[in-house]
Order: sequence, then C-alpha cells, then structure tokens
Amino acid sequence: MADDGTHVIVGAGLAGAKAAETLREDGFGGRVVLVGDEQERPYDRPPLSKEYLQGGLQGTADRDSVYLHAPDWYAEHGVELRAGVPATALDRDAHEVVLADGDRLDYTKLLLATGSSPRRLPLAGADLEGVHHLRTLADSDGIAAAVRSSSRMVVIGAGWIGLEVTAAARLADVAVTVIESASLPLLRVLGPEIAEVFATLHREHGVDLRVDTQLAAILGRDGRVSGVRLADGTEIDADAVVVGVGITPNTALAEAAGLEVSDGVVVDARHRTSDPDIHAAGDVANLWFPSFGRHLRVEHWDNALNGGPEAARAMLGDETGHDRLPYFFSDQYDLGMEYTGYVAPGEYDEVVIRGEASSREFVAFWLAGGRVLAGMNVNVWDVTDPIARLVRLEETFERGRHADTAVPLA
Repeated sequence: MADDGTHVIVGAGLAGAKAAETLREDGFGGRVVLVGDEQERPYDRPPLSKEYLQGGLQGTADRDSVYLHAPDWYAEHGVELRAGVPATALDRDAHEVVLADGDRLDYTKLLLATGSSPRRLPLAGADLEGVHHLRTLADSDGIAAAVRSSSRMVVIGAGWIGLEVTAAARLADVAVTVIESASLPLLRVLGPEIAEVFATLHREHGVDLRVDTQLAAILGRDGRVSGVRLADGTEIDADAVVVGVGITPNTALAEAAGLEVSDGVVVDARHRTSDPDIHAAGDVANLWFPSFGRHLRVEHWDNALNGGPEAARAMLGDETGHDRLPYFFSDQYDLGMEYTGYVAPGEYDEVVIRGEASSREFVAFWLAGGRVLAGMNVNVWDVTDPIARLVRLEETFERGRHADTAVPLA
C-alpha cells in the first residue's frame, strides 16, 4: 500500500469527502488535501430538498445532521480541508493544482470531484431577487425562507428537485404552480407509464401542474420577482420562483487541462481519466458501467457515495474497478421510491407492474427483449437487492412469477 506522496481531491462534496475517508481507512499515509469551493465542510445534498428543507419550513432544521463528519474529523485524520478556496487550474506536466489564493499544490494522484451546477434559464427576469436554484445549503436555507414568507410559488421544471421542493411547499400550505415543457413530469426518466403516477400524485395534493407548457419570461417589480409569463401570454403571480431544469457538470478545470470530456469527464470503471494520475468521481464523471456496456453520467447521491471510495482505492492501485448499478431514491408526500438500473429514453419495450400503480404501492420493471433493464419500488421496501439481481441476470423476465405479488421477489 502506498504510504507517501500527496493525493489532492478537488471538490469537497460527498464524493470528495468519502474519497478522503477511504484513503485513510485503506492505509494511505501520505498527505491528503481536500479542496472545496464552499466555506462549509462537506455535507450531504439529498436532505436539502427533503427533510432538511421541510425542517427549514417548520423552523426545526437540524443543520448538523447534513454534515458528513464532525468538525474535528479532518484534523484528527490528517486531511487538510481547504474550504472556500476554489481550484482555478491544473498543471498536468508539473503535477500541480493552482488555487484561487495563489497557492500551488503538488499532487502524486489527483481526484476531480467538482460536481455540477444548476442550469440557468436564458430568459428575461432570471436574475431577479426571489428566483431560486437548489444546490447548496445556502440555497436550501434561502428557499425555506422564501416559502415561509410566500403564499404562492412557481416551480419551473418537473424533475426530481422541482417535485421534491413542490411537495415540501405544499406540505407548508403554499400554493404551487409547476411549469413543465414535457407532456408529463419525469417523462424522460420514467416514460409515460410511470410518469403519470407522479402527475396524479401532485395534482391530488393541490398542485397546479401545467405540462406541455413553455415559459417566456420571469416577471418582476422593483427588482423582485412577481410572477411568470407563459409562451401563450398567460401570466401567473408568484412570491417566489424555484428553477429546477437540470444540472451541468463542472468540467472547466478538466477541459482546460486537456482531459477527455464528453458530457462530463470520461473515465473507465476504475474512475481513471485520460491522464493515468487523474481520476474523477461523482456528478462530473462520465463513468463506464460494465453491466450496461456504456458510459453514464449519473447525477444521484449513490453514485457519489460509492464513486468517491472506488476512485480512492484506484488511486491506491486497486485494479478491481466497480460493477454496481445506478440507484436513486425520492420522497414526495407519502410516496417513497427507489430505482435500480438504467433505461435510456425510448430504449424499452414495455413496463410490467407488480401490484397496482393506482394504489401507489407497487414495483415496476422496464423490459427490453424480455430482459429487465431497471426496476422501481414504490412504497414497497427491502426489495432493491432482488431487483438488482433481476437486472444483472440478463435472462428473460418470467412474467408469471416476477409480476405475481404472491411470489416473493427474493
């Protein structure tokens, strides 16, 4: 096991923090430097649109609960946390990372865990006060404060973040209008069969869900948001607007350094980039998934949770590589779900439902050529392992058994 040199991690989110933790747990005795843009120490992001946000709306948010480690953990484990000092350049020839304060860090191995940034709308009014995006703790705090002082809110984009924020706002009795350009929420991810479940869910909770709808402008008065204008001229009043139209991988450092970039930093199953001394993990990594024979850039918590440690072990010489499946989860109102596997839009033949979708207690399987590509359990628990086994089997789905609720999935 390597016990000297300097391993630098650029990006102090979940992937970066777990990589630093793994380097120490696996015996690396050299210098470990964790560089982050934010002044905060590393924290978990899923709570920002779920329990932490809901706590913020109720005035009970537990800030300490989102942090990944206690404040003293980094010093106690010999991890130099450079919070609030962004990396501005990579010098691959000199093996150096250049920081915003002018410091230059030598590295033996480097991990890019730079994450992603919310997409911005190229529309008039997008920069008005009261227009929010969600990525950071400060963003979540800002949305909670806005919702507490609002009676009506517009959410632009019916993806996971938009719908989770919508659910939190509705539970706080704020009127919410959701603007979505597609014909259903989550259509690209789930297809029409299951996306309809989420459309019904939100409408039943009083959400004004407007699909097949284009936004023309965000309206303001005296520098503050006052509503939105749709392409058909309709105007909707709002005290706050939340924009959730996807994220963009933070690839600027990698691109400027000449690494291979294509919808993220391209890496193999060991998180290696086109430079053997540089790895990448988390949202920024376009990772090779052996189970699907393709690169995927997965923007979910599980990918960062596992990707950071995988990359750290590869930095220490582990040749194994990963063989996991993409996984994500969501909680909205009384609906909890987990999704395992991957289906590209339009690349499945049918969806088979085990149970009744109308009851919102079921398992859905996406099939192509009789093979299970992915499964999603909705309010049915402790079945992610059996679902993963079905995805990995690469064998024909047995409708009579696998769709029969009387037969345990295990």
